[in-house]
Amino acid sequence: MIAIFGGSFNPVHNGHLGLARWIVSHGYADRVWLMVSPQNPLKIAPDLADEKLRLRWTTMVCAGVDGVESSDFEFDLPRPSYTWQTLKALQKTYPQENFSLVIGADNWLCFDCWARHDWILKNFPLLVYPRENCEISPQNLPANVTIMSAPLFPFSSTEIRRRLRAQKDVSAMLPESVLNDIISSKTYL
Repeated sequence: MIAIFGGSFNPVHNGHLGLARWIVSHGYADRVWLMVSPQNPLKIAPDLADEKLRLRWTTMVCAGVDGVESSDFEFDLPRPSYTWQTLKALQKTYPQENFSLVIGADNWLCFDCWARHDWILKNFPLLVYPRENCEISPQNLPANVTIMSAPLFPFSSTEIRRRLRAQKDVSAMLPESVLNDIISSKTYL
């Protein structure tokens, strides 16, 4: 099973990597693909870093991590990136693989607003990770939706960008290689 963990990764941070590692180590998937989304239809980010830069960062953090890979699969798909289109294209490109979808509890609470959410639910297991202030009752979930008991990682890309602009320390939130690349490229600064 390959778990698709999509996101803007603007920037990728220690929470993203920590969750991906946790998913593999706890047997929810054999592999996790951190799939960089060039353009999420639900997010308008005026400070969205270039997609190739965000891919470079995810590739850097995945290097040498067993079972965790970065992916640019959505780069060649129509934009904005709709999850159902990505999953359908993955099925066609990798018919021998089984995929699940990783989403945050905040996204599960608005999942019925996603394009073709019913098709996604019918065809793919969903792995939901907890988020602060997002309570979900396990009793009301469809059979193929699992709330993972993953730890909360107290990092946010939005907060990291804010702190970088304010010239505050983010070294505990970002892998050193990503932080160094952000500084040298002057991204978000």
